[in-house]
Amino acid sequence: MVSGLPDFIPLVKRCGPSVVNISSKQGYGLGPQDFGAEDGLPEDSPLYDFFRRFFGEEGGPLPEDGEQGRSLGSGFILSPDGYILTNAHVVEAADEIIVRMSDRREFVAQVIGADERSDIALLKIEAADLPAVELGDSSAIEVGEWVLAIGSPFGFEHSATAGIISAKGRSLPSENYVPFIQTDVAINPGNSGGPLFDLSGRVVGVNSQIYSRTGGFMGLSFAIPIDVAIDVVEQLKEKGRVSRGWLGVLVQDVTRDLAEPFGLVHPTGALVSQVLPNSPAEKAGLRAGDIILTFDGIDVPTSSNLPPLVGVTKVDVTVEVELLRHGERRTVAVTLAELPEDEMTSIQSGNGSAPAANRLGLVVTEVPDDQRELLALEEGGVLVDRVETGPAERAGLRAGDLILNFHDEQVRDLAQFERLVDTAPAGESVAVLVQRGDGRMFYALRLPPE
Repeated sequence: MVSGLPDFIPLVKRCGPSVVNISSKQGYGLGPQDFGAEDGLPEDSPLYDFFRRFFGEEGGPLPEDGEQGRSLGSGFILSPDGYILTNAHVVEAADEIIVRMSDRREFVAQVIGADERSDIALLKIEAADLPAVELGDSSAIEVGEWVLAIGSPFGFEHSATAGIISAKGRSLPSENYVPFIQTDVAINPGNSGGPLFDLSGRVVGVNSQIYSRTGGFMGLSFAIPIDVAIDVVEQLKEKGRVSRGWLGVLVQDVTRDLAEPFGLVHPTGALVSQVLPNSPAEKAGLRAGDIILTFDGIDVPTSSNLPPLVGVTKVDVTVEVELLRHGERRTVAVTLAELPEDEMTSIQSGNGSAPAANRLGLVVTEVPDDQRELLALEEGGVLVDRVETGPAERAGLRAGDLILNFHDEQVRDLAQFERLVDTAPAGESVAVLVQRGDGRMFYALRLPPE
């Protein structure tokens, strides 16, 4: 061993028995290849390559006993009486879940509950005196700290990989309510749901996602903080579902250009772009243009920091929100409601950050019925909600424009338009037919190079 580097051998020996492999003898599970264009994830979508779930893949090693099966991921023992923690996406498509221990014992697991938003699932097996993990404090970890992952990459059980914590509080496009731990630990498909240990052998995270162009490890891995995971587990045990706090605002980052007119020396906080009707924010008197600086006494440096803080707050709890309005600081008391269950309602209700712009620099929405009737637009088209720096801004598009045709194809709906944008040829100009008021005009948009 090189002097000065940690010795992981005792840690692996002590913690390894607490890590389990999760599989299905009937071989069910989904991979990125299962999400076709009709589900909004074509193969050329950036999300297909960049943020892939760690589903077990075809071609992994078969179980040693020769049984037909498929490795779905990893998990770890929470308590001696058989509670197992893993990722929700690991078990969502399995008909029969098999938990395999380090000593080769196998158990059929029951799903106690699963929460898609946090990607946490709680399983239960009928066993006793199992080697449970020791839980750590994910809020106390530091960037640069050594961590160790144990799991079943590509079905190879009890594989150990080490690295450091690269960043904390990362916000990913698909999970606004999880402040991910970013590491450079080598994580691959099959590690999903496995534990991330600190040097004391305590679990500080649950390995969940990778950033990859190829599907394999490329130096960026993301884990769910164990504090977040355990809060979800306790709610699943108690009531079989998870409730989260809801503020009811759409927020965006304060840029350098926006800081000065809002009375800030430096860009900071979450800028409220919309307050939803009948939301806790509206009832508390929040307005569009307010900049949220702290939430329940915790600083909000960027808009992505706000949703996790709101989400972990209990429903019906009153918290103090410090904000900047017209250059003056003030404190508002807000009583949080419960985040709506329906995903579309949640997005429209602004429980997270404002939607990200596409590669054109556009944020678009469906055309409201009243506006469609006013313009005598029978079908199709999308409404430009926001224009950011990019090809659309340079071409002259504005918020309120209707996009009717893109690259010689009629725009039918929002999902189809985003697919057209994703698949448009890089570095080339495309013609876009826009209706502004009563007039229609084509604009030439040059797509950014790859």
